[in-house]
Amino acid sequence: MQPIIKRTCFTLLFISALYIFVQAQTDIDAIMMAKSNFCVGGTFSHNSWKNYWEGTFKRDNQNLGTVSTNMYMLMGNYAVTDKLNVLFNLPYITTKASAGTLHNSRGLQDFSLWLKWMPIEKKLNANSVFSLYGLIGASTPASNYQADYQPLALGVHSNTVSGRLMLDYQHKAFFATASGTYQYRSNITIDRTAYYTTEIHLTNKVDMPDMASYNVRTGIRTFHVIAEVFFQQNKTLGGFDIRKNDMPFPSNKMNASIAGVHFKYTFVKALPSLSLEAGSSYVLHGRNVGQAIEYNASVFYIIPFSHKKVSPAHSCKLCGLR
Repeated sequence: MQPIIKRTCFTLLFISALYIFVQAQTDIDAIMMAKSNFCVGGTFSHNSWKNYWEGTFKRDNQNLGTVSTNMYMLMGNYAVTDKLNVLFNLPYITTKASAGTLHNSRGLQDFSLWLKWMPIEKKLNANSVFSLYGLIGASTPASNYQADYQPLALGVHSNTVSGRLMLDYQHKAFFATASGTYQYRSNITIDRTAYYTTEIHLTNKVDMPDMASYNVRTGIRTFHVIAEVFFQQNKTLGGFDIRKNDMPFPSNKMNASIAGVHFKYTFVKALPSLSLEAGSSYVLHGRNVGQAIEYNASVFYIIPFSHKKVSPAHSCKLCGLR
């Protein structure tokens, strides 16, 4: 067994991927809100891992035990038009390790804002529709948390700008969606004057590598129910591996293959503005990441500012083509 150390790999992929697992007219789904409607809600997510990849070597660490994270997130989506939505989210994070001497962390992570545009929505026939989406997003740290406190840091404290292209096809209730994302990450400052990656750096500035990802999802989509499976691949465009028995670092290479499921139910007859959601995901394989399993649950409510009631087209684009 490797010698026990105080700190080891921690990447729950908060910065680029964690909030994609909750799905109520979000930046990763192919659903648009109708003009002048506002969807707001909250999400709880629990994420934990014991085994992790130190580079490509899979191991555990008895001095950490199980690392777990809870996320409480406020999310919102306002429809400027039927084809342009503005989305935001703000997560509050708590982290802890079941063993060892590291202190737990808690606090606000990063505030994110997205513009979601649907330039193309084309009927192919009476039962099918094809849609194209373009998205641009940005995030900034919402608190002065420490990035250089792995494995219990809340994030990497970097400002980001993201671009995404998304394609969606729906035939009756069946749908398939594919998207690709590029994320620019700004450099960060840490609380030490020198550090070692693959060479010595006599500075407190850290060059952060950018990230890319793709996501595919498929299932059924109606106004009453959404049930889907998805696969997400995250790749860091640069960075380096954690050295054997060394602590992790914010600019490590963090790659992960993630699979999951998601369900949504809307109370169509009783309260069509209200929806409940639940899902789970699992890291199938990675590099410098924990093999995490995640569970989430959400509640969302649509406020129709310019309508007396919510219609199916407000939250499902093909409940009957529009």
